[in-house]
Amino acid sequence: MALRMWASTTANALKISCATTKAPVFSLSRSFSTVLDGLKYAESHEWVKHEGPVATIGITDHAQDHLGEVVFVELPEPGGSVSKGKGFGAVESVKATSDVNSPISGEIVEVNSKLTETPGLINSSPYEGGWMIKVKPGSPSELESLMGPKEYTKFCEEEDASH
Repeated sequence: MALRMWASTTANALKISCATTKAPVFSLSRSFSTVLDGLKYAESHEWVKHEGPVATIGITDHAQDHLGEVVFVELPEPGGSVSKGKGFGAVESVKATSDVNSPISGEIVEVNSKLTETPGLINSSPYEGGWMIKVKPGSPSELESLMGPKEYTKFCEEEDASH
């Protein structure tokens, strides 16, 4: 396990993808952040994977890359609710603390408790082990306003070029 974490951390530092994801990689942005097909993306760098009655939410590879090593994650309690564009938690890294906004509204049905003990999962596996909350969407039509992989890749490239 320690060797795997070391390899993931090293690969992340070198910007090498070593994720064991079953979702196909759609494209790579200029900073080599992974963008997956089948997900929706918010301008605030959260992703949503809608499957059946539940949507899984986390921060993107692009976001975790800019944050650096994540050392603490603050998450809400299950049973609460989230509103589109409003904060539901925070991610603290060695560089900064950032609020995490929900890209959709709904009821929180599950929280990734593994992040309390292993916040680095957000760095090593942002789309799998590093998911943050699962939500029962209140308005599934909100998903339509989010970006697809191509749009998000372009958004990130333009955002990075302006900094």
